[in-house]
Amino acid sequence: MGLFDRLRGNDDPRVVFLGIDGVPYDLIADHPDVFANLHRIADAGAGGPISSIVPPESSACWPSLTTGVNPGRTGVYGFQDREVGSDETYVPMGKHVRATRLWDRVTDAGGDATVLNVPVTVPPQANVQRMVSGFLSPSVEAAASDPDVRATLEEYEYRIDVDAKLGHDEDKTAFLEDAYDTLDARYDAFDHYLSADDWDLFFGVFMTTDRVNHFLFGDYANDEPDAAEFMAFYERLDEYIGRIYDDLPDDVSLVVASDHGFTELVHEVNCNEWLARNGYLRYDADEPDELADLASDTEVFSFIPGRFFVNLEGREPNGSVPDAEYEAVCDRLIEDLREFTGPDGAPVCGQIHRGEDVFEGPAADIAPDVVVVPEDGFDLKSGFGRKESVFASGPRNGMHKFSNACLITDDDRIALDDADLFDLTPTLLEMLDVDADGATFDGQSLLRS
Repeated sequence: MGLFDRLRGNDDPRVVFLGIDGVPYDLIADHPDVFANLHRIADAGAGGPISSIVPPESSACWPSLTTGVNPGRTGVYGFQDREVGSDETYVPMGKHVRATRLWDRVTDAGGDATVLNVPVTVPPQANVQRMVSGFLSPSVEAAASDPDVRATLEEYEYRIDVDAKLGHDEDKTAFLEDAYDTLDARYDAFDHYLSADDWDLFFGVFMTTDRVNHFLFGDYANDEPDAAEFMAFYERLDEYIGRIYDDLPDDVSLVVASDHGFTELVHEVNCNEWLARNGYLRYDADEPDELADLASDTEVFSFIPGRFFVNLEGREPNGSVPDAEYEAVCDRLIEDLREFTGPDGAPVCGQIHRGEDVFEGPAADIAPDVVVVPEDGFDLKSGFGRKESVFASGPRNGMHKFSNACLITDDDRIALDDADLFDLTPTLLEMLDVDADGATFDGQSLLRS
């Protein structure tokens, strides 16, 4: 036994899942001195890279990771999604997730689930043991509906997220101080509820890693002065994970995973500007800034990250592309995307998919017609408005990556060959001995039979 005593009166298997948003496996593998505890955990069980989803964006990834199904079934494709047959867009929240979450399956099976800081869980669910919503929660008060939980969070000076605006400053001192404060408070809250030892599933996410990566990954990749601060932050994270691991009872399995990888950002790519310069998109407004400002003869428009929509008659409010021309427009777009190169002549697009090939389900009606996963270094942006250039730079020097997310566990039954994000929910359910009641997943359990 670890520090925590077994307070529950049964012998059902239990699992702690720790999310480390955006942490690439190669960062861990290349620095065993910094990630000593994660290496220790992997040595006891398994560790390696896994693939993310298309698109590898946190708002889409976490619903898929926690349901085991693709965005066509979760209904969440990115940070911004669109209403069917409308120019209106919205930021997806927990209420927009159509598929059944992992913790709901555990609860329905009679188990207790503590869920802390998972993105796209606003508002917090009242049907689970306890939940604190994560990313996009407007406040701690809104993130926790239980007054006792709110009081505990206030005691630890808990915060939802880092102030990302601080990362825009050239001097990252204030940003890093805020990142540490957020990480420390997150660990304190996790430790408090882990110590309660009254759960079957504990599911908590460290989101601060993604924020640090966005503003410092380029420093790490190029061994610039802030690289040391970057590694020091990760040493603190690894220390916290090690403490959690050492304190877990022997009947609890630990799984640590990220939702996507990370790499250096070199060029931001204004996709709608590229579409405009290649004759696919036009604006009606003098100062366009939203979807409704597109001219009716627009053929294609884009949403982040790398989602391209044909302006199809009968589907879009001002659709101009007839059904008979749909395939030809998609084919032409894909060919042009294949030829799309950056300032140095390198290809911008890595993977190019037809939406129908990667998305299926009841929410396929808001799926993109074409979706792109960029090559390393090119971050696909899609704001509406005229830009001075297709390529730009900003305060961020790190970007999401489809490959090289991580999965590390002390459970030696897990095999990571060809694993991806969709495999997490069926794996965790089998580890918990929870019957999925005939549910079909887009992944499969990684436990060896």
